Amino acid sequence: MKINWSGFSKKTYPERLKMLRDSDLLSHELQENLEKNETLSVAIADQLSENVIGTFSLPFSIVPEVIVNNQAYTVPYVTEEPSVVAAASFACKIINRSGGFSAHVHQRLMIGQVALYQVPDREQACQEILNQKDQLLEIANQAYPSIVKRGGGAREIRVEKVSGQTDFLVVYLHVDTQEAMGANMLNTMLEALKPHLESLSRGQSLMGILSNYATESLVTSSCRIAFHYLSPNKDEARELADKIVLASHFAQADPYRAATHNKGIFNGIDALLIATGNDWRAIEAGAHAYASRDGLYRGLSLWTLDSEKEELIGEMTLPMPIATKGGSIGLNPRVVLSHELLGQPFAKDLAQIIVSMGLAQNFAALKALVGAGIQQGHMKLQAKSLALLAGAKEAEVPKLVDGLIAEKTFNLEKAKSILKELRS
Repeated sequence: MKINWSGFSKKTYPERLKMLRDSDLLSHELQENLEKNETLSVAIADQLSENVIGTFSLPFSIVPEVIVNNQAYTVPYVTEEPSVVAAASFACKIINRSGGFSAHVHQRLMIGQVALYQVPDREQACQEILNQKDQLLEIANQAYPSIVKRGGGAREIRVEKVSGQTDFLVVYLHVDTQEAMGANMLNTMLEALKPHLESLSRGQSLMGILSNYATESLVTSSCRIAFHYLSPNKDEARELADKIVLASHFAQADPYRAATHNKGIFNGIDALLIATGNDWRAIEAGAHAYASRDGLYRGLSLWTLDSEKEELIGEMTLPMPIATKGGSIGLNPRVVLSHELLGQPFAKDLAQIIVSMGLAQNFAALKALVGAGIQQGHMKLQAKSLALLAGAKEAEVPKLVDGLIAEKTFNLEKAKSILKELRS
């Protein structure tokens, strides 16, 4: 069903919900929950965390019609930053015109590690452990048989000598976690392996723990954007494409720029991770480690030109070990809604959507930075935030925003002054 999203942002809140319902993107039950402002209850929150004194709300938005692998998705975003949703929507409109995103999952295995120390002969211990690989994999699977029944389980064991202030022998376990992120699964398997590894190595185990540096869960998303979608002026479009590529090179060469470049990518990724109940801290930790994999912290995305076809090409690869089952995913009503809006995707599909949204956010930021400048796009949204902080009522906000933009002074004192004039 083709949905006409034109003017969606101008509709009232009830009109948006009705449109989602009429487009079969929202069940009647979940529509009622939204209208009642149903969110995470204190009773459930008290089971999820300690010392609970309430719950904390953030804006829940959507980015309409994001095309990934020729399928259109309605993407939920949870973010307090005003420009993020607008930027993502703008970027996806342009990218959709050139066919949308192409994405693929390289592999989906989580990695856990057991660190052994005081190993008398690390070389011999390596060989002893590898000689028992099949038996060790079986022990790991016996520790978590339910994942084996679902088609997953321990797949590989490797061993490395790691030296620093202390010499370690590190055993890495690779596990297919299916739809789960798998932290508890990995940790349970590693605990089961520890005594056997101590016996084989004749050393001591320091810890067994999942690694968030998920290099066996890489996902790549790419897009191609025809120059003429960047600007109706041919020369300006080519100049914008050239500058976006230069900005990408800058983020590859300078870690100060790379940090801000990657923060912009995570504006979108985090918004979708939070909406779908995933651990955004784990994903960020793994991605920042991946950005430093060759010893220099670099931008995560790369933009190049196809001059013959007159296209700008964006590509990004990230560790993306997200989940669609487990944890708090089924407990928070807003998370349930997010998965319904997305069409109940499998973990591999959701991972591809998430990386694509990071690339979209990056494109929007770079186009603004090398074009009119990032601040121009933020002005109206900043003015709206100031108007609300100044105490403007809903009917007063548009006039106060216009006044701030006309004055070109963006601070709370000026907003209060203009509001006072409007009311007098």
